[in-house]
Amino acid sequence: MHLYRLSRCQHLPVDPERAWAFFAEPRNLPRITPGWLRFRLNAPPDGPMHPGLILSYRLTPLWRLPCRWVSEITHVDPPRLFVDEQRLGPYRLWHHLHRFEAAAGGVTIHDVVHYALPYGPLGRLLHYALVRKRLQAIFDFRRERLAELFARPAV
Repeated sequence: MHLYRLSRCQHLPVDPERAWAFFAEPRNLPRITPGWLRFRLNAPPDGPMHPGLILSYRLTPLWRLPCRWVSEITHVDPPRLFVDEQRLGPYRLWHHLHRFEAAAGGVTIHDVVHYALPYGPLGRLLHYALVRKRLQAIFDFRRERLAELFARPAV
């Protein structure tokens, strides 16, 4: 199994608690996900984020083929960090650490994703030909969308 790592940092001009409140609400995921993924939560949770929370969604990551994804929130330390891990989906392994760090004038959000693809050498080829670029595009979109959302005054 070949393990890949995607790491991103973004500064937002809001306090860590406001950023945490946004990210801790799964209903906000569609707001920061590109439309071409056709992302849809199957059943939004009724309560706050907590370890053991299961999230189920559908998306279309490649070639218009729908995919079911189930993730579990495995670690929560408000307002500093949480981890989601794929339990069912397109990756062999998916571990996404979201960390929020107070910084001058706001908060710095750190995302570290460790992931692996199935299918051995074919998976490695797919990673370099397509998956890596798609993941970068998703996180690029997210960066732009968060900058837009948090540039607006709080209501």
